[in-house]
Amino acid sequence: MNPLEEAVAAQTSQLEQIKKFTTVVADTGDFSTMKRFAPQDATTNPSLIYAAVQMDEYEYLLEKAVADNENNGFHGSSLVAKIVDHLIVYFGCEILKIVPGRVSTEVDARLSFDTESTVNKARELIALYQAQGIDRQRVLIKIASTWEGIKAAEVLEKESIHCNLTLLFSLSQAVACANAGVTLISPFVGRILDWYKAHTGEEYHGSDDPGVQSVVSIYNYYKKFGHKTEIMGASFRNVGEIVELAGCDLLTISPKLLGELEALTEIVERKLDPKIAASSPMQKMDMDEKSFRWFLNEDAMATEKLSEGIRSFASDIEKLETMIQSELLED
Repeated sequence: MNPLEEAVAAQTSQLEQIKKFTTVVADTGDFSTMKRFAPQDATTNPSLIYAAVQMDEYEYLLEKAVADNENNGFHGSSLVAKIVDHLIVYFGCEILKIVPGRVSTEVDARLSFDTESTVNKARELIALYQAQGIDRQRVLIKIASTWEGIKAAEVLEKESIHCNLTLLFSLSQAVACANAGVTLISPFVGRILDWYKAHTGEEYHGSDDPGVQSVVSIYNYYKKFGHKTEIMGASFRNVGEIVELAGCDLLTISPKLLGELEALTEIVERKLDPKIAASSPMQKMDMDEKSFRWFLNEDAMATEKLSEGIRSFASDIEKLETMIQSELLED
């Protein structure tokens, strides 16, 4: 960067600088946040939807989902499941009125080890979007990066139902996703950091952050071997992690960290670059089911964080269902 470029950058927020290298995605269910930071895409999960639907300004979406399904012939848990599906799609539709790109919508985490049910649920969600006039190209179906989830995504991608494989913590998961032709993966940077801090008692910063290192490794592998799957770093704990990953295909960032990046003006340099990746010494990996399960088993961090993430998302779906059941009882 020459002196003139540095002077210009010094007057530009880090958020705007990062947008020159990377597609910024809003990691929130709050529409006002999306309008403020103008991301290209947005991503949601059960935790975000559960938090958002408790806000007064989004109560109308829950009411609409209930009203649209009360007389559809379903009862009990089947009725609640239909309402949940409609609710998350209605959130997605509202988000797509704000962002110009795509929205990620999550399949029930309780289906993470059931390929057939995951495929069927994804098809149902896409059908709901299409009934609202949304083209499937603007939706990414989020699926946990289990072997079963990756195989489901492989089926869906052949039907032009594009997928975002989430809860990804290891290169083995990333390689399996690329081999399956998945559209996008979401490596969870901050949760990797959490695990290492808890198990070593050490602090990590900048390029020493194990979550950052994981994404760098995946990026270099994908770019060196020509994989088209996009990489979207996720679950950040601080702006330092984000700055270290400038140049990643996409970064999904929480409202808090978007605000911090907007307030900072220090110069951001591109850290990830396909040209650098091309010279990486990494070797190509074979990844069948046996290899996948072995590599995941050997990685204590990835195994534990994947299981923990699935349990957490499943818990939030159950909380959402309980809220809907209460709504039905009130009616």
